Amino acid sequence: MPNSPGEEGGLSQAAPNVNTQDLFDNPTQTVAKGNTPEDQVSHMVDEASPSSTSSFEMLDMESSPAPYQEVQPHWFFCRRAEDNTSWLPFSREDSDKLENACNTIEKTETEVVVAVDGERYDVHVKERKRYAVYWEQAPTEVRRCTWFYKGDKDTRFMPYPEDFSKSLEEAYMIAVTLDEWKRKLDFPTGETVILHNPKLIMQYQPIGLQDEWVSSPSEQTRPRTVKRGVDNISVEIPDGEPEKVDHLVFMVHGIGPACDLRFRSIIQCVNDFRSASLSLLASHYKRAQQDGKIGRVEFLPVNWHSALHGDATGVDEDIQRITLPSISRLRHFTNDTLLDLFFYNSPTYCQTIVDTVASEINRLHTLFKQRHPDFNGAVSVVGHSLGSLILFDLLTNQKTGSEARKGVSSDEPFHLNCDTLEQTLTRLGLQQYLDTLQAENVDLESLTLCQDSDLKDLGIPLGPRKKILNYIRRKWLPEDCKPGAVHLAPGLQVPPQVTSDQDSNQSSGLTTQQSQFHRAQSVTSAVDYEYFDMGIGQVSIDYPQLAFHPQTFFAFGSPIGMFLTVRGLKHIDPNYTFPTCKSFYNIYHPYDPVAYRIEPMIVTEVDLEPMLIPHHKGRKRMHLELKDSLTRMSMDLKNNVLGSLRTAWQSFARLPVAALPPVEEGETTIERNLQETPAVCEEAEPSVSAEQPEQPEIKVGMLNGGRRIDYVLQEKPIESFNEYLFAIQSHLCYWESEDTALLLLKEIYDKLDVAFDQPQQ
Repeated sequence: MPNSPGEEGGLSQAAPNVNTQDLFDNPTQTVAKGNTPEDQVSHMVDEASPSSTSSFEMLDMESSPAPYQEVQPHWFFCRRAEDNTSWLPFSREDSDKLENACNTIEKTETEVVVAVDGERYDVHVKERKRYAVYWEQAPTEVRRCTWFYKGDKDTRFMPYPEDFSKSLEEAYMIAVTLDEWKRKLDFPTGETVILHNPKLIMQYQPIGLQDEWVSSPSEQTRPRTVKRGVDNISVEIPDGEPEKVDHLVFMVHGIGPACDLRFRSIIQCVNDFRSASLSLLASHYKRAQQDGKIGRVEFLPVNWHSALHGDATGVDEDIQRITLPSISRLRHFTNDTLLDLFFYNSPTYCQTIVDTVASEINRLHTLFKQRHPDFNGAVSVVGHSLGSLILFDLLTNQKTGSEARKGVSSDEPFHLNCDTLEQTLTRLGLQQYLDTLQAENVDLESLTLCQDSDLKDLGIPLGPRKKILNYIRRKWLPEDCKPGAVHLAPGLQVPPQVTSDQDSNQSSGLTTQQSQFHRAQSVTSAVDYEYFDMGIGQVSIDYPQLAFHPQTFFAFGSPIGMFLTVRGLKHIDPNYTFPTCKSFYNIYHPYDPVAYRIEPMIVTEVDLEPMLIPHHKGRKRMHLELKDSLTRMSMDLKNNVLGSLRTAWQSFARLPVAALPPVEEGETTIERNLQETPAVCEEAEPSVSAEQPEQPEIKVGMLNGGRRIDYVLQEKPIESFNEYLFAIQSHLCYWESEDTALLLLKEIYDKLDVAFDQPQQ
């Protein structure tokens, strides 16, 4: 049957028509000359259809046989999707590391773990499994591949299992050594592989194992092409990643579990963004790479959706009970995606979201530094859609200086309090789980990093898990932020609902809710109201602290401006900046229906156009250049027509030439005409200014250190035909946008004083 193509240049795996486990576990090798007419396999070869033999690579049998050389293996990993399974190759560097580890295992019989793919995965070589390091993902199979096959209707080769490949290699070695071909291997299930010559090796299936819908004898006898070694098949082996990491970026997703129109997860989308950045580094920072000045930028996904919709909150079960049964697919999409917006506006679930985002970022940061102890670069954050709003609120409520994380280093997670793990479990009435946690070396610090799935894997039931997670959420504060303590941020201006010292006589009349509001804002480093008309965060939320100070905050397709306006914020003081982050970029597609601008909230007196993000190939897209050229042409035409009419009228009303005053010495006729027709010059000025791409530098506040904040992508030519048709796609385009990735890289490496190579036109 035809097979779906694999992903990203991988090998497409067809579902075998036989029991491959029995076939590959119990191969029997038969050495025989396949020249007898009674031999069914030889009969198949003789009657093979021309279409199946047209692609055979025939070898000149008169040439002298080449000596046998052992096949060079290459390691692959399996990627399974709902309707497709593909085999993808490791880079040559990772494959060599796995091969060396495999040789070590043969000598020591002990398990060896090899970090691959930029140390984002660990391969247990003896187990032949690949495990994700930073996120939850089912382990995938790893295979040492030497022999591959492709069906007549397949588009790509897939690897044989290792046992079967070993049998093929032994038969091939005998055939080459003895220079005897037409050899065949028979397997208990009836599969047969014939080695016709070094370049023509075929696999045949018995008729009884063909697909039921195949009735044509010619289709039944079509063999599979067999190839030896990865160099003889068409597969793109990826380049290895530099070991050195210059910068770390955390990427927070928006609403829903899917991040693009292909319904891919945040992990897959971040993988695409990382791949785009590696390609751009090779093309736009080639000189710096050759000189060894730069390594790479690591991008890690931050997933909060699963925690919100997991067993710990139980919100999905509650929503499902009240969901109507009609249009079930649409309602499921609404519950799983759009409701995230409402959850974030709910104090209860907003607390869960911000806690999850902060704890996940801190966990990833700690784990990354453990695996990269020599890393000394900066860290940035990226938020897409709602994720950008979450980060905005978090960064607005961070603390600065020694007060921020007293007693907590940037490499360590926050401490709950001075209690031990035993005291904490006893307080919760869960002391029976102490041995379970201690058996896994889980202390109180480790417990703060645990998620619901981690506790579930330890065998802890749902009820105790909820108690533990709720305790962590409520008590996860720096040691200097004990409940009941009030720490006003420097320069904090009391919001309108809470009176200042001048109105202290009215403070006793505050409601309990207002008092809690004031205390919560004080305890969690509230928004500095000196710069805002009113609070811009969720007023009843205890915002956790990040374990580091981000260098830059990038917002993709962000609704931050809209949410701030809805919350009642009309203006952001130009002097305001995030307490711990000094750079902020608001990046959006011009047709993105969710994106809003930020600069008009800071600079209200000037109508600023957003900064146009350059194309990654170094110029505007052709259709935009054509549009600008037509605009300039129409303006020039208008100016010329008006100028011609004015000149004609002046010529009509002008005195005869002989009566004109003489031209002054050193003065030209053109200068005279320019002096006589000032209106024409004034109207022609826009044409001149339109040709000048350089714009004067405009100060737009300190959110981005005085630089521009709003950056707009260039739409593609096809998108310009109908902006409504591509609206949804425009909101999800950032993960694969090379222009966006290049802007991030330029911002990151500009601060490292790394020169940017101008792309070839």
